[in-house]
Amino acid sequence: MKNYSYFFKGDEFNIDIIDKKNQPLYELKRDNKYLYILTNINNQENSILKITYSKIKYDNSLKLIYKNLLLHFFIFSLISFFISFLFAHYSLYPLQKSYLVLKEFMKDIVHDINTPISAMKLNISLIDDKTEEIDSISHSINTLEMLHKNLDNYTNEIALNLQACDIEEIVNEQYLFFSNLYEYIQWNINIQDDIILTDRYMLNRVVYNLLNNACKYNTSDGFINITYKNKKLIIENSSYGIKNINNVFNRFYKEGNRGLGIGLHIVSKLLKLLKVKYHMTIDKNNKVTIVLIFSL
Repeated sequence: MKNYSYFFKGDEFNIDIIDKKNQPLYELKRDNKYLYILTNINNQENSILKITYSKIKYDNSLKLIYKNLLLHFFIFSLISFFISFLFAHYSLYPLQKSYLVLKEFMKDIVHDINTPISAMKLNISLIDDKTEEIDSISHSINTLEMLHKNLDNYTNEIALNLQACDIEEIVNEQYLFFSNLYEYIQWNINIQDDIILTDRYMLNRVVYNLLNNACKYNTSDGFINITYKNKKLIIENSSYGIKNINNVFNRFYKEGNRGLGIGLHIVSKLLKLLKVKYHMTIDKNNKVTIVLIFSL
């Protein structure tokens, strides 16, 4: 016994010699109080050695190991996160700096464009002789002004200013502008008289951008139908098709070389501010339909 106890010092293990009784050896077993293992004793045919360990101590040791592992894992995760954050910040800093420079550049450009546009509008309004050329120049100035407003909306946050608006006035204002530019398109307007609570400027931008896209990507003998009824504004137009309709509202997405790819992104941004639900579909004949659902 002295030789056996030499390897199990302390009070953690209890050692006893018991009758063999055909019990399986070298298997870890447990009962309500102990974990134990049975082993052979040299030159002892009818006796075996039983080594027991307290189950409570074992469970407590196991819990302590779990806590230490969790603590080490938590510390390692914090260190890894901190190092990853530093590397990410270091790697993305040039990109972030370039983005800020580009954003400030765009703001400066938008601000500088406003001055010549205002001067051109003022000078064109002073001309008494309204010829076809003058009308064409006036339409081009209006197009530049709308592009300027799109860039301004993109680079600056807009405050919501709700007011009672006549939906027919807003639609007709944009219809008159585009129908003069795209005379070959067949227009069908059916607007139910209604007053809605909205931001007039934002809704004007939305209708302008939607009609601008409907005109630019229309067919040579195409049509545009505008209908408003029961708080739903529906714009339908013929087209040559859309490759990825799920991406059309994404920033900078465009399927051709024309435009900046921000018009419909601004539409989605403004509609979210106005809390107007919307969806776009295209059928097998390439007819594009966008529906705006007003709740106010």
